[in-house]
Amino acid sequence: MARAANSVMGATEWTMLVTLSILWGGSFFFNGIAVHALPPLTIVACRVALAALALQAVLALLGARRPAGPRVWAAFAAMGVLNNVLPFALIVWGQTQIASGLASILNATTPLFTVVVAHFATPDEKLTTARIAGLAAGFAGVAVMIGPDALVGLGHDLPAQLACLAAALSYACAGVFGRRFGALGLTPIGTAAGQITASAAILVPLALVADRPWQLPAPGTAVWLALAGLALVSTAFAYILYFRLLATAGATNLLLVTFLVPVSAVALGAAILGERLEPRQFAGMALIGVGLAAIDGRPFRRARAIRARGAGAAPARK
Repeated sequence: MARAANSVMGATEWTMLVTLSILWGGSFFFNGIAVHALPPLTIVACRVALAALALQAVLALLGARRPAGPRVWAAFAAMGVLNNVLPFALIVWGQTQIASGLASILNATTPLFTVVVAHFATPDEKLTTARIAGLAAGFAGVAVMIGPDALVGLGHDLPAQLACLAAALSYACAGVFGRRFGALGLTPIGTAAGQITASAAILVPLALVADRPWQLPAPGTAVWLALAGLALVSTAFAYILYFRLLATAGATNLLLVTFLVPVSAVALGAAILGERLEPRQFAGMALIGVGLAAIDGRPFRRARAIRARGAGAAPARK
């Protein structure tokens, strides 16, 4: 039986969630370098292929048992399609038609889809008023942080916008589907290796047919370093954290990372590229923080407990 997900995350889970957001936020930085020299599908295929090789090498060094059996690999293939192949392709195509800011806001609907899917598909991740309010605040924070200009064109290019929403729904389904790997007795690193290997088996042939990468000019050192960062940092290591967090915190809590990724991307841009933070970005981060606190629940319960103790300690009036 799958392990029950924690509705409230502890310090370890929150640390992993923030770390995961930084790893995935960094992928925007790496993509920004690679996209100037390589087609998107080739970038994605290199990302998963290099990550798969790295994870398989780690499994060999650790002497860990590799996942085997048709049932397990069928699950890896399904997870690869839901978590990599389908959303990557939909988002890349969508961003050829709409601005990246609008695509980011549409992608931030992932936790909203997740709470609905998890409510009906799991026994222990049900909708609550606090969770819905927190998700609404987090989504609003992403919209405020990215800015109103990103909403220009909302309603136009409807197929591209629906593609980005479909990618968010695919991520949500992947988060819920991925809980079954814990029941199969697989370790986070074994699950990450299996999913990425299955994704590479699908994406690499597609890139070879569509992009003919052998005909492209050889990329420079910066591009190779960006691909290595994407593969090793933002994919291989990130997915080990992803599956460990999924097993302990559940799909709904895990996919709150979608709210934190823009925060990490903006913070990395300010720290590494010297980009200036605007007031709306601070306001958006504050809203995201309020939303995460509402979903977690502990800050509000602690505040109520302090108020209750204060009221109990107050002297009675005559």
